[in-house]
Amino acid sequence: MIIGAHSIIYSTNPDADRAFFRDVLGLPGVDVGEGYLIFGLPPAEVAVHQYSANDHHELYLMCDDVEAFASDMKKRGAACGPVQAQSWGLLTAVSLPGGGKLSVYEPRHARPKAAGVKPAKRASGGKPAKRASPGKPARKSSARAKPAGKAVSRGSRSAKRPAAKKKSRRR
Repeated sequence: MIIGAHSIIYSTNPDADRAFFRDVLGLPGVDVGEGYLIFGLPPAEVAVHQYSANDHHELYLMCDDVEAFASDMKKRGAACGPVQAQSWGLLTAVSLPGGGKLSVYEPRHARPKAAGVKPAKRASGGKPAKRASPGKPARKSSARAKPAGKAVSRGSRSAKRPAAKKKSRRR
């Protein structure tokens, strides 16, 4: 079953954008090895819209007050575009240090309940990943990325990454 969503933002300056997510947006994160940070997000939702082609996806962060968000970003040195009124909410885009833009909106539409998810069991003997705290750079790991199946700490609960299925080789 689905246990969450993982979004990827591609950047020409990923270190600067990771620092922005950690230090400016204050998102909690874990270092999964070699400086790769994965940030936690609040509950999410997904929608399917009509489009002329497949494989087109968009990422929007949501907030409860887009004007306050834009004002806070300005105080923190991040530029936001003008707030635009859409039928579904109030929209802005925050400029990332790496040059990209991230859409943020205040929804006007009804919000679904979060999907019920059972906490994953912790892998026996698995070590929690290193945390990246707001205002503190993540500790870089000299080891390669953790193999699948290792536990990743998530507050007081733990989530387990599924192990990759191995193909048997016949001789």
